Amino acid sequence: MTTLAKNLRPLDPHGSQPLYLQLQRALREAIEQRLIAPEDALPAERELAADLAVSRMTVRKALDGLVEEGLLVRRQGSGNFVSTRVEKNFAKLTSFSEDMRARGRMPRSVWLKRSAGTVSPEEALTLRLSPGTPIYRFHRIRFADDAPMALEYATVLASALPSVDAVDSSLYEALERTGHRPVRALQRLRAVLLSDEQAELLEASAGDAGLLVERVGFLQDGTAVEYSQSYYCGDTYDFVAELSAST
Repeated sequence: MTTLAKNLRPLDPHGSQPLYLQLQRALREAIEQRLIAPEDALPAERELAADLAVSRMTVRKALDGLVEEGLLVRRQGSGNFVSTRVEKNFAKLTSFSEDMRARGRMPRSVWLKRSAGTVSPEEALTLRLSPGTPIYRFHRIRFADDAPMALEYATVLASALPSVDAVDSSLYEALERTGHRPVRALQRLRAVLLSDEQAELLEASAGDAGLLVERVGFLQDGTAVEYSQSYYCGDTYDFVAELSAST
């Protein structure tokens, strides 16, 4: 029996949940717990099926689901591997820290700037604020494990946080503690070329392809509470959105 199969959560053939979903959950947990690391190859479908006493169809359906989630990547002729890229659901309002933890990665930040001030003309226009409104600015490099993933420049209403030092790791967790976490957001994604400074901070090359995500987050009452600009390396992030035809 493979080491992975030995460490997976046991499957219950008499449970209410289909076996392929049970296996999908067990594999997802194994990735989150770092039992299998990015770029690790999974055992062959035949081996997993034999070790777990399930059909190959069950294994294939479980793996298909994880490939669709972006947790696994399927390489023709080589098998299934834990993805090193991060797939971000563009339609789901989550924080960077939440996204990384869901993929078994450890989020951390290196602060570039934390400061209190008042809105700039651009920020006032974007957040629909009066000139002179107090805000906090948070500029940092976001890491997954030891890999730099993004540069984040966030502006937040000062009234939404007790102080500029209230944000330790996750901005959204800090806002949630005060009851000011955004419940909806408008996001814009566009391709950019990384500047010399951005490339150096992201350990990339100047002129490399990048992605810029601009987000304005709103509270339940429609108040804009957050404006952020996040720069990602183009070779580490995939943004996806589920679309449906109108009827």
